[in-house]
Amino acid sequence: MSHHHPENDPKYIGLNVNAGIEKPDSVNADSVQRFLKKGKRQVHSPDEFVEGILSGNITILSQAVTLVESSKPEHQKVAQEIIIKCLPHAGKSVRLGITGVPGAGKSTFIEALGKKITGTGGKLAVLAIDPSSERSKGSILGDKTRMEELSSDSNAYIRPSPSAGSLGGVARKTREIIILCEAAGFSTIFIETVGVGQSETVVHSMVDFFLLIQIAGAGDELQGIKRGIMEMADAIVINKADGDNYDKAQLAAAQFRNALHLFPPTGSGWFPPVMTCSAIENTGIQQIWDVVNDYITLTKENEYFFNRRSDQARYWMYETINETLRYNFYHNHLVKPRLQHYEKLVLDNGMSSFIAAHELLAAYYKSVGNE
Repeated sequence: MSHHHPENDPKYIGLNVNAGIEKPDSVNADSVQRFLKKGKRQVHSPDEFVEGILSGNITILSQAVTLVESSKPEHQKVAQEIIIKCLPHAGKSVRLGITGVPGAGKSTFIEALGKKITGTGGKLAVLAIDPSSERSKGSILGDKTRMEELSSDSNAYIRPSPSAGSLGGVARKTREIIILCEAAGFSTIFIETVGVGQSETVVHSMVDFFLLIQIAGAGDELQGIKRGIMEMADAIVINKADGDNYDKAQLAAAQFRNALHLFPPTGSGWFPPVMTCSAIENTGIQQIWDVVNDYITLTKENEYFFNRRSDQARYWMYETINETLRYNFYHNHLVKPRLQHYEKLVLDNGMSSFIAAHELLAAYYKSVGNE
């Protein structure tokens, strides 16, 4: 769109101002735009994406992951087509959830275990579920460059958490990213989270083996751990068992073993072991990987592994329905402008909570019915 510039009048000799260009639309994922569009033409069709992923092309995998993470409807449409086509090639990896309090040395541990896997020819993808602080919009998990050795490993792929707002949204996208990584030939998937909030429950619902990392401190390790996390753990690892900390770590391990005996037996027929390791000194890492493989062998033999995956698939179907309905309701054009009004009525005792909810839902149903 050209604008007339008075400066270009012949009487202003020697002065020439170029016509401006229209300001491009702001996009929530610039990186998507860069590769998805060249002029008006798409660079990759869904089939080309799938072909690239199946051939193990990391660049194309990363581009597909960026599409999954984008909230733009046109990107989601392409992403879902890619996921559907990748599904038959997914599901063949071991999915390992890793959680622990900040400071437990998770990054060093992941790097040590990760190098053990890639060193024997395995391919590893490290994904994160990061319950980013809704208040500060900041990320609790630090920069992924902390895993320098693993980052430069050609058999490893590290991807930070998708910033999809709600934990449910992040989790759904992470599950979709798992499918893409498996289709790209990654034999092991790590899902990392910080041991705070509800994120462990979410990670537990998408992995085969759940590992809790602890460190020995003042001898009251058990006090700070929620019973729910202990019940989820398939193994507990006391990290930083080195130097002056070695004896403390052994003592902490003994305390955890005693505590685990009080828990009811698991449906898998597996009793969670408690181990010690030093990620920095690389001691105890091989034993931990052996334990994971023992668990996978046992649970595949007794069918628990496959039943659990089926339960998870069912759970995520319903979770996605709930998440989508919730999002659609709160972003509906008739509901959104009325929310504050009804909230005020409820707070001023002008209307009951139930009537307010029913009226808002009625507005939603009406708008959906008219579409």
